[in-house]
Amino acid sequence: MIINLLNGIEFQNPDFFNLEGAATIVFYFTVYSWLGWLLENSYNFFTKREFFKPNFLFGPFKPMYGFTPVLLVYLISPETNWLVVILLCFMIPTLVEYVTGALLQKLFNQKWWDYSDSPMQLHGHICLPFSACWSILSLLCIKWIHPAVATMYGAIEPYWAWVWSAVGLYFLADLVLAIRKHSLQDLITDEPSNPIQ
Repeated sequence: MIINLLNGIEFQNPDFFNLEGAATIVFYFTVYSWLGWLLENSYNFFTKREFFKPNFLFGPFKPMYGFTPVLLVYLISPETNWLVVILLCFMIPTLVEYVTGALLQKLFNQKWWDYSDSPMQLHGHICLPFSACWSILSLLCIKWIHPAVATMYGAIEPYWAWVWSAVGLYFLADLVLAIRKHSLQDLITDEPSNPIQ
């Protein structure tokens, strides 16, 4: 049954590898990464009374929240079976969160979030309660948020065509600087302290 459901999954925009498709992806990624940053910091404010939560990047963007909706938007169409939609809305965010958490820990020896104290968690990177929350947010995104974002993109597309490559370069520069920053921090913490003689 699951194989039959998964056979219904196909990319909805086969020409997303051309320039127009790349510009669209960069726009969606930018908007959703910023919304994710806003969501996480708002959650941090309500739970810890502190708005700014430590971020991997320098800018106000959370890439996990950018990748997940982009994947969902290109995998789900109005004709997609609702069971497949629910499965994707659960699996894609959970997989993105796990892979991101595992990579960050492996590469930089840091955890930007830790679900170790949560029920039904895996290596502290994912847990069932938050995966359920991401599923609901993903469904809301596909049903209501993305149509508004797509309409907004349609309105500004002629202007976006002039700036999207610069935005892409900004993300690349931010990523390179963040990797450098966190790699240096890792080196500093790995160095043995020199006792005063």
